[in-house]
Amino acid sequence: MNTPFRRVLLALTVLIGLYVGIWAQFFPTEFYDSFPGFGLHWIDVDGPYNEHLIRDVGSFYLALSAASLIAAIHRSALPGRIAGVGWAVFGVLHYGYHLMHLEGSAVDIIGNVVSLGLSAALGILLALPPRHRNTPGKDQAR
Repeated sequence: MNTPFRRVLLALTVLIGLYVGIWAQFFPTEFYDSFPGFGLHWIDVDGPYNEHLIRDVGSFYLALSAASLIAAIHRSALPGRIAGVGWAVFGVLHYGYHLMHLEGSAVDIIGNVVSLGLSAALGILLALPPRHRNTPGKDQAR
């Protein structure tokens, strides 16, 4: 069963994916120059502009968002677990890269580490099997 808690986690991944995905896919130059916003710079410190790569990142995030959205409206937890595996694999590898390549100001580094760590954690939590609650009337002798 897809619980309200799992739906909230999926909604968070949808929001993350849409935020990054729309910006990178449809506004790649602006994404390169000023992602994540708020006066921070996480992309332009890591090499020259590459429109193809940035749009690929955008489409990837939009694809993960679509999977999370479908999973959020599904009655079963399985689609959410599958979306979670995608977010977890991407998130852990992405997080690992950034841990090995800390660049920018202290605020940029902390923001990068915290936000990417949370994104990876969301995927891991979603990939885990749902906890089964004991319900009255069910056999509880175990």
